[in-house]
Amino acid sequence: MFHWRKVLWLLPLLAAFSLPAQGEINTVAEHALLMDAATGQVLWAKDGYAPMPPASMSKLMTLELVFQRLKDGRLKLNDTFMVSERAWRTGGSKGFVRVGDRLTVEDLIQRIIVVSGNDACVVVAEALGGSVENFAGMMNARAVKLGLKNSHFVNPDGLPEPPGQLMSAYDLAVLARHLINDYPQHYHFFNVREYTTYDQGKPIVQHNRNLALSFFNGADGLKTGHTDAAGYGVTVSAKRGGQRMILVLNGLRYPDLDKKGGASADWFAERRRGEEAARVLDMAFREFKAYPLFKADEIAGSVDVWGGSYGKLPVTVGKPLAVMLPVEARPKMTVSLHYKAPLYAPIKKGDAVGTLTVTAPGMPNLNVPVYAARDIRRAGIFGKVWMGVEAILGLNRQ
Repeated sequence: MFHWRKVLWLLPLLAAFSLPAQGEINTVAEHALLMDAATGQVLWAKDGYAPMPPASMSKLMTLELVFQRLKDGRLKLNDTFMVSERAWRTGGSKGFVRVGDRLTVEDLIQRIIVVSGNDACVVVAEALGGSVENFAGMMNARAVKLGLKNSHFVNPDGLPEPPGQLMSAYDLAVLARHLINDYPQHYHFFNVREYTTYDQGKPIVQHNRNLALSFFNGADGLKTGHTDAAGYGVTVSAKRGGQRMILVLNGLRYPDLDKKGGASADWFAERRRGEEAARVLDMAFREFKAYPLFKADEIAGSVDVWGGSYGKLPVTVGKPLAVMLPVEARPKMTVSLHYKAPLYAPIKKGDAVGTLTVTAPGMPNLNVPVYAARDIRRAGIFGKVWMGVEAILGLNRQ
C-alpha cells in the first residue's frame, strides 16, 4: 500500500522563528508580492494571488513568446516584421510605428520594454500569431505551461479593451523569474534607460518609465503598467550581494495627481511609483537574508528502496539551496523529506524521487525536488532472498 514517508531534521543554526510584523514591510499598493528569485519562495504578499488588471505589465507575456522563439531559433534579432494599419492605429502608449515599415525584432523589443508601445505589441502579435486574437490564444496556452493559474489574456498590450485581461501579482512574479532565469541573454533589454524612435524622420527620445531603475541601486528590470482600472503598477527585480528579489506592486493610486491631469501629473505619478518600489525593495533587502542549507552535492537525507542492490538511497537537492528568512528572527525550522513509499529499483542517479519541504511558522512552505545521488540496480534472486531475511530480522541495508 502506498503511503507518504517523512523524515525530519531540526536545523540547529536556526532558532525560534516568527514572521516579521506587517508594519516592517508594507505598501499603499492594493496588490503586492515579494519573491526570492533563486527559489521562487514567496516572502511577503498583500492580496498577491487575486486576479487583477495588469495593464502594460502583461506585455511581459508578449515578450516571453518572442524570447522563447529567439532561444529555440525560430526568430533572430535581425528578423523584420511588417507594420499593419491596425498596429499603427492602436491607442495608448506609442512606439511610433508607421504603416508599411519593416522593423527588426530587436527594435520591437526595445519599443515594447522601454517605450511600452502598444502598437509594437500588435506588430509582434500579428507576425507570430497571424492576428491579435490568435496571439492572445497563444499567450493563454503558454501561461498554462508556465503554471500561471490566475492569468487570462485577450490582447498583447494590456489595454482595457477588450475587457478580461487579468493576472495576479504572484503570476507576474513567476513570469518575471522565468524571464530572468530562462532568457539571461535577453534580460539586459529590461535595463535600457531610453530609446530613440523616429516619426517622419524626426528623432523621438523616450525614457523608460520604470524609475525604480534609477531610484534603487541594483534594480535592473522589468516592466511598468498603468490604466484607470489597474492604477499604477510595476514588476521590478533587483540584485544585491548575490541575492535577487522580485517585487510586484499594482493598484497604486494618486487621486491628488488625477485631479491635476496632464503630462506633468503622469510624470509625478511615475516618480512616486518608482520611489515606492525602491522603498519596499530597500526594506526587503534589509529584513531578509539568504541562509544556506545544502550545497549542490551535499546529501540531504535518504529514502528506503525496495528490490534494489541497496536498501537506502541518498538524495540531494541538485543545486545549492538557501532559504530567505527575516534577519531579526533566529529561525527554528524543520526540513522534511517526503517521498511516496515504497520506491522500487532500478533507480538512476539524478531521478527525482521526492520533495524537501522547508517549514517555518508564519512563512509559506518552500518545496524543493530531491534527486537520487547514485544508481541502484535491481537486486538478483539471492539479493531478494536476503532482503526477506532482513525484513524478518529488522535489519537495514545501507
